[in-house]
Order: sequence, then C-alpha cells, then structure tokens
Amino acid sequence: MSTAISPTAYNYKVVRQFAIMTVVWGILGMGLGVFIASQMVWPELNFGLPWTSFGRLRPLHTNLVIFAFGGCALFATSYYVVQRTCQTRLISDSLAAFTFWGWQAVIVGAIITLPLGYTTTKEYAELEWPIAILLAIVWVTYGLVFFGTITKRKTKHIYVGNWFYGAFIVVTAMLHIVNHMSLPVSLFKSYSAYSGATDAMIQWWYGHNAVGFFLTTGFLGMMYYFVPKQAERPIYSYRLSIVHFWALITLYIWAGPHHLHYTALPDWAQSLGMAMSIILLAPSWGGMINGMMTLSGAWHKLRTDPILRFLVVSLAFYGMSTFEGPMMAIKTVNSLSHYTDWTIGHVHAGALGWVAMISIGAIYHMIPKLFGRAQMHSIGLINAHFWLATIGTVLYIASMWVNGITQGLMWRAINDDGTLTYSFVEALQASHPGFIVRALGGAFFASGMLLMAYNVYRTVRASDPVEAEAAAKIAVVGAH
Repeated sequence: MSTAISPTAYNYKVVRQFAIMTVVWGILGMGLGVFIASQMVWPELNFGLPWTSFGRLRPLHTNLVIFAFGGCALFATSYYVVQRTCQTRLISDSLAAFTFWGWQAVIVGAIITLPLGYTTTKEYAELEWPIAILLAIVWVTYGLVFFGTITKRKTKHIYVGNWFYGAFIVVTAMLHIVNHMSLPVSLFKSYSAYSGATDAMIQWWYGHNAVGFFLTTGFLGMMYYFVPKQAERPIYSYRLSIVHFWALITLYIWAGPHHLHYTALPDWAQSLGMAMSIILLAPSWGGMINGMMTLSGAWHKLRTDPILRFLVVSLAFYGMSTFEGPMMAIKTVNSLSHYTDWTIGHVHAGALGWVAMISIGAIYHMIPKLFGRAQMHSIGLINAHFWLATIGTVLYIASMWVNGITQGLMWRAINDDGTLTYSFVEALQASHPGFIVRALGGAFFASGMLLMAYNVYRTVRASDPVEAEAAAKIAVVGAH
C-alpha cells in the first residue's frame, strides 16, 4: 500500500509558498494603499519626488493588491482545491515551482519599474512589454499545470469550483495577451497596437473582465470549495452552481463598455455594456445566494467560527457590490458617479469586502492543514482581524459614497447664467473629511493583516512539515 501512496500525495510545497506570499504581499500592497490614501489627506507625503508621487505609487498599489495578493491567493487555493477534488497530485512539480518563482519575478518587476515611471498607462495593465511577456509565459504554464492535473484526476466528476478556476485561467490569458498587443520602441517603452476608441474599448474589455474573471470568477471557485468545507455542509444547490457558472461567463465578458459612457465610444456599444451589466445582476446574486444558503442549519457556527464569518461576510459584500455595479452602469446614474470617489468606493467594496475577506478566510482554513496543525495559533486573533477588516471596509466604502455623491452634485451644479457654481478646488476641499475617513478605514484593514501575519508565523513556527506531508498522504489514501 505504501508504494501506491507516495506518487499520489499532494504537492503542498507550492501551495504553502503561495499561501505565505499572499500574506506578505497583502501587507505590502495594503500598506502602500494606506500611504497613498494619506497622500490625499497630506500632499506633503509625496515628498516632492517623482518616485514617491501618488501617480507612480497608485498603479503599484493596484498591481500589488490585485496580482500579488489576489494572484497568490488564487494560485494557492486553486492548486490546493484541484488536487483535493481530483484526488491526484499536480501534474508537474517543476512547472508548479516555475509558476511560483515566475509570478514573484513579475511582481518584483512591477515594484522596480512602476515607481520609475515605466508604464503602458493602461489601467490594471501598466506593466511594460518584457514583464508582460513573462507574465503570459507564467500564466500559460499555470494553465498547463491546472488542466493537466484535471486530465489525470482519479474522480469521474469535475467539481464546480474547478470550472470557475478553469474559466478564470483561460479568460485571463486571453484578456492579457489581446490587450497587451503592442509595438516596442525600447526596452521599457511600447505603444499599443490599437488606436483611439478601439484602444479604449479593448482596454476596458480587459479592465472590466480583469475584475470579472480575475477578481470574481476565480474567487467564486474559492467560495464553492471553502464555504461548504468550513461550514461542513454540502453546497446548497449544485444545479444552481452550474447555472451560475454558465450565466456568469456568458454575460460578464460584454460589460466592459459601461466604463466608457459619454465618451467617443459608439452609443450602441455603451448601451450594450449597460444592458449586459444590468442582466449580470441575476447570475451574480445566484452565486451569492447559493453560498449563503449553504449555511442552512449551520448559522449558529458563526458565533464561534471567525473563519466562517470571514467567508460569509465576504459573500454579503459580493452581493452588495454586484448590485451596486449594475446600478452604476445605468447611464443616468453614471452621469453622476463617473470620475468620482463613488467608483473608488465600489471597487473597494469588491476588493476589500469580497476578494480580500474570502482570501483571508481561505488562507486561515488552509494554513493549519498545510503545516500539520489542528488549528491556527490563535482564534482570538482571527476574531480581532475579522472586526478590523469589517469596520475598515465599512468606513472606506461609506466615506467614498459620501465623497462621490458630493463631488458629482457639485460638478454638475450650475448658476442661472450657465456658469459652474463650484470650482474643482471647492469640490476637493469638500472631499477632505472623506479622505481622512478612507485613510483610517484602510489603516484598520491593513492592521488586521499584521495580526494575520503574526498568527500565521506562530502557526508555521509550531508546525511539523513532515506531519503535514503525512496528513496529505493519509488524505489521499482516505479519499480512494
């Protein structure tokens, strides 16, 4: 029997590496977010230097939280889930290791180049062509490892979480490669292969679907595994999960034009983006309801299980932000909200409330299993982290809602003679209290990540990796 165990034991090493780096990049990315939020309150924090200015650090912040923190969470959980649900080891340890080191290299490349001002200027796609090519190679390798593992699965069935992870991997590759088509003119400068309104359309087809597939579909794969696991309940409706999957991936890809209302984009394309965004509410809420209803008969566990609380509250924020998004895509609402802090608040309702909180819950679930421990070092610290994250997110979103609506109303206010009632500077002054509250909310959230880092450190320090490997082997044997 023992000879049959070794080849099928799971590859937990790469999962451990990505899980630890999720916490590390989370602290750096969110810490930088608090710093640039503070620059909006105290502009002196730009230090009068180009490298530390808001304009250079803001894209670094988005890259660190989306691709470094979020990306590492997705790699860690997808590698963990695909092995456990397929009851087989990753198809190649060396390719999996390449995805880890390659991904870290992409992030380090971003940390070096973005403050120096090397950028394509495209939202969420700022990395210049050499780093973009490395990213594409790493991503294709990731796809080979993931789908290769599914092809050698020991189970007949492909669990629904893997469908979401699979769609996220395929579509992200397509988005990245098409949007990054460019003409290099030097080692760190290139120009987009597209021009004018076409360039804008392709950029927001990419930009919104980076949210739709990278920050939604991948994390729904996480939700479909970790919520039932932590609640110790089967998913509420397997049929609904399949409907949710096909409806989501069919509709999401069309929603990008809602970023370009009242621009040079053809009116029909704007209206199509708006209509698809509104219809998108149905599958989004279908997934949220499926996750929430999984707790039927297990709601009492929320009193004692802060990990489950992270997972369930993340679903509440997912439901809220996927209602807000379609609403903001309506042209009349967008005429007020566009270019204001309301958009920033909406993004962070999804980024902090949904993406970060479900990632944190999943990491807390995995760490003890990856390191051969019964549970995390301190449940009390997880509890404290939960409240810091929740309060921080609410402060952030509420301040940006108030700021955004204030800005929108001030910008469109006109006098009887048709002149603007308020100058831009007056709108900025009115926003100042909101900027303070946002920085405070961000600081709450980031401080929670420090508690997480300490908790993970203590858990890992007390661990026995040999025990964890043995547990992995037992898990595989038990599954057969």
